[in-house]
Amino acid sequence: MLTERRLNILVLALLLAVPLWAWIANEPFTITLATRAVIFAIAGVGLNLALGTGGLVSLGHAAFFGIGGYAMGILASHAQAYTAIFEWPVMLEGTKSMPIIWLVAILASALAALAIGALSLRTSGVYFIMITLAFGQMFYYFMISWPAYGGEDGLSIYVRNGFPGLNTLDPIQFFGLTFVILLLVLGLVTRLRASAFGLALGAARQNEARLRAVGIDPYRLYLLAFTLSGAITGLSGALFADLNRFVSPTMFSWHTSGEIIVFIILGGVGRLMGPVIGAALYVMLEHLLGGVSDYWQIYFGAILLAVVLFARGGLIGLLVGREVAHD
Repeated sequence: MLTERRLNILVLALLLAVPLWAWIANEPFTITLATRAVIFAIAGVGLNLALGTGGLVSLGHAAFFGIGGYAMGILASHAQAYTAIFEWPVMLEGTKSMPIIWLVAILASALAALAIGALSLRTSGVYFIMITLAFGQMFYYFMISWPAYGGEDGLSIYVRNGFPGLNTLDPIQFFGLTFVILLLVLGLVTRLRASAFGLALGAARQNEARLRAVGIDPYRLYLLAFTLSGAITGLSGALFADLNRFVSPTMFSWHTSGEIIVFIILGGVGRLMGPVIGAALYVMLEHLLGGVSDYWQIYFGAILLAVVLFARGGLIGLLVGREVAHD
């Protein structure tokens, strides 16, 4: 019998096996596709913490994805041009070190999520959705109007940033790096969901009044979940920018937010591996259907509609039934 735990292990094994096979077969493009799927999965896991566990439907998570991407782009572009980001009140220079870039991306995205969440969470329902969407679009148009970093044309990075002991230009090594990060993020989210914070967040999603009755403020839980979610999504944005060696305002687009939500819906809302399955399926279908027609989104839309109508728990729910999720 296929349980959710076994399915999770199988998905991770397949996600690792495909690029290893491609490496042996000398198919670097397939490795790049797998890396893209892993990075999208990290973004989906980040949003799923807020959406699946906390019930916060955000259409503005592209803001954090883009902030992470531009954190990488700005730091790396100044490093390759040997110029300072600013010189007053202290000298701040660029860097090509991935760990430093990731730290900056996480902190910048977390601070933005904290500020956006503090305002957006004063509303609920459709108003919360629209406010998060508005913030995302504000960032989008701001980056278009910021010529210092490419404006509408975006910003190119000529050489991928470095990680100690690895050749990040080697597709299989860069994939391995992103895959390890995915495992760490999944481990973190598992611990969070099993903690007192995660249990309280789930209770807030189901009944806020009862949570207030025992002296717990749902607003603080939601704000912390939203901030952590934004930080994880920002990290995925930095990885995505490094994969492409390019950043552009489209990273802030509401289409990006919609895609991340689609990953979660495909795999299963609230399921630990839901975004991973959804992201892998999305990248695979984008590649396969894109070779059939320029309008591949029509076919993908039909698949998504079928999942929503006939697999209410996503693909995981379809495969394991109504089994209680085990992380």
